[in-house]
Amino acid sequence: MGQTAHERLREYLGQLPPNAQSLLMREFERAIERGQDVAVATLVLEQLRKVVRPVAPAAPAPSADPARPQPAIEIARPQAREERRQSGDGPRRLFRPLDPFLTDSTGPLRPGQIRRASLLPVWQWLGREGAPERYAEFEAAMAVSSDSSREVEMAARKLQRAAADALMNLVGPNATGDRQRALARIGAPSVIEDLLPIGLVLQNREALDGLNGRLPGIIRVLGDSQIASVTEAINVPSLQTPSMLPFALSLVMQRLAAPWQIIRLATKIAASDDEIRVAATPFGVAVTIALNDLAGLASVLRADIRRGHFSNLGDTLKTLHDGVRGLRTELDLRSESNWGKQLTAIRADISNALQSEIDSVPGRVRRILRQRADKDIPAGAGVDGSEVEEVAALIEFVAVCRNYASELAINEVTLRTYSDLQQYVEKATEALVQSLRSGDARARAYRQSQVSAAIRFCHVLFGNDYAQLMSRAAENAMNGERKSSRAG
Repeated sequence: MGQTAHERLREYLGQLPPNAQSLLMREFERAIERGQDVAVATLVLEQLRKVVRPVAPAAPAPSADPARPQPAIEIARPQAREERRQSGDGPRRLFRPLDPFLTDSTGPLRPGQIRRASLLPVWQWLGREGAPERYAEFEAAMAVSSDSSREVEMAARKLQRAAADALMNLVGPNATGDRQRALARIGAPSVIEDLLPIGLVLQNREALDGLNGRLPGIIRVLGDSQIASVTEAINVPSLQTPSMLPFALSLVMQRLAAPWQIIRLATKIAASDDEIRVAATPFGVAVTIALNDLAGLASVLRADIRRGHFSNLGDTLKTLHDGVRGLRTELDLRSESNWGKQLTAIRADISNALQSEIDSVPGRVRRILRQRADKDIPAGAGVDGSEVEEVAALIEFVAVCRNYASELAINEVTLRTYSDLQQYVEKATEALVQSLRSGDARARAYRQSQVSAAIRFCHVLFGNDYAQLMSRAAENAMNGERKSSRAG
């Protein structure tokens, strides 16, 4: 397109109604994000922004100075701004106060959480109509300064305050005007659900920063003295509202070595462990937060088991065990109450996920260690080493489950399975070692791989000493078989 065509396009766009201009901007921004028609979308967006937010007249150009090539700087700045915008630095810098509360979940949220996916639509809305002037100032500061510069910090705070005001005017208790049409221009229902929390956190940024500064780096045990200091730190009027208290509690939870202990704030405020009295206080939301976090962790456990990721399950199981036990012992929960039903559902979810996997382990061990007739073993056959390690990890998983079986409602199946594994592996290992003393030479490699697998399982079930004992027995069996062959 030539310059005349650019002017005609800008003139046409300027004649459109404001709503149509905003709609076009949103659609072309989404097209750029998807990588569709980038050249056309970039061109139209450039002209639209000139129409919607005209650029202020430039200052008179300074006299030419060979040491400072001014035109190169003027060309580089828009390019840098576009690169920063495309990389997402702007949204990340603006929404940094939200970082402690962000989640990648796309489902229902617990109090004190905000969806990470909601930030980009809000960022785009701020540039279109939420706070376009402050947005432009912030982008300009980001284009010419480092992320930590004073200019960027000041521009970010101005845009944060403007964003908070715009969001609260739209979704706050005193919102006015045609809200439905305005909300529809921002994003999906899940984004709209996050607008009020985003506005509240940005509005109360200073209070949250102050709380962050007063909290210890880590709280290993939330005892009486720690409860007193945390309660004093939260005792700020702007943080005591029902809307902001969950965010303050979320900050406290992130400092707790055992996050479930957040419920101790609620029982302390209520001066009782009775769930009715606890629920009657504003701090009762701490119990809801703890329960929801346990439910989320149970979902993570189920997903890890489904994918076969057993390496870090011990830590997950300990956290779940301690949380379930803490809620059951430090709160007087009624089985028919909402909290009681939720805790019961969490235990059942954990138990079902663990039990189905525990039940499968003995069968997998038997498939590897079972004796086969020589004629059924093809030449060059062997046990798959990766499968052996996978089954060994499952046996370790069963062993770890024994430590937490009672609270997680898997006591019977775990003890039975572990006992069966010990008895079977011990007998199978002895039989396999004996099989090395005789048999077809063609099957010897397969027998050796079975013995190696059995010794690996013995190491998990009985410890290193027993595994070394069986390893020496296997070596003696092989040496004895070789001597017999030479003697013959």
